[in-house]
Amino acid sequence: MKKHFLTLGAFTNGELTGFLERALVIKAAHKAGKRMSPLKGKTLGLLFEKPSLRTRVTFEVGMRQLGGDSLYMGAHEVQLGERESVSDVARNFSRWIDGLVVRTFYQEVIEELARYSTIPVINGLTNLLHPCQALSDMLTILEKKGRLKGIRVAYLGDGNNVANSWLLAAGIMGMDFAIACPKGYEPDPNVFKLARKKAAASGARLNVVREPEEAVRNADILYTDVWTSMGQEREAIRRRIVFKDYQVNPSLVRRARKDAMVMHCLPAHRGEEITDEVLDGPHSIVFDQAENRLHAQKALLEAFLAGPGK
Repeated sequence: MKKHFLTLGAFTNGELTGFLERALVIKAAHKAGKRMSPLKGKTLGLLFEKPSLRTRVTFEVGMRQLGGDSLYMGAHEVQLGERESVSDVARNFSRWIDGLVVRTFYQEVIEELARYSTIPVINGLTNLLHPCQALSDMLTILEKKGRLKGIRVAYLGDGNNVANSWLLAAGIMGMDFAIACPKGYEPDPNVFKLARKKAAASGARLNVVREPEEAVRNADILYTDVWTSMGQEREAIRRRIVFKDYQVNPSLVRRARKDAMVMHCLPAHRGEEITDEVLDGPHSIVFDQAENRLHAQKALLEAFLAGPGK
């Protein structure tokens, strides 16, 4: 087992499958009212430099449901790299708690925290990657479609952290992934290079296209995210113009497979990247995704924190 969960690219198909299979067991037990306490006596730290609804709530609730405790710290309470060096913060946390979820701006920061930590560090989001989201999404697709291998995913919009993690997920798990985005808004080239390497082994097909209609043709899943991510607010007006043809609306959904499902990692800017009619419509599994953040992350917490004490 790896020590940290920073990127899906560090894991094999078998390891990710193990997380997903365990998440299904954990979810079934939860639905049946069975209590599980593998993390009794454990404390999880939540260090968030960015605001959050789903990530914070699902990790806090998940930790409680597994018998442990959590401690939340916002950006102003720690001031990573300003009030105290990243390495010293990591060393301090390692003496007090059993695991740390970090939601920050730069991937380099979370990697430095992991380098100096003797406890597991989980990536709750960086500007580059959002591995917990992609893992939860795969859990949702596995539940709905019964498989991942060969599933065709069309991603519409910005090549952001979710798109980057999805490229890695698809490459590792053998899914076909096409992202339709405007020129200049493609996924990170280094992530794409690694994803293609993974795809060469799994048989996945990964593509960047310009036309949304091309991406969604025969797609099983239509996926979108906000056009303006946290930290890009000054670009919002320009981005609404650039991405206006990439909206997931009923017309675009009709171009996919008849049983296609629509996903969005939330929060949604209704009327921009997705219409109300689609988000609230029969193809949407958006809130199933949100629910599965809880169960997928509980599988991660159990895997990384339930071993022998520090």
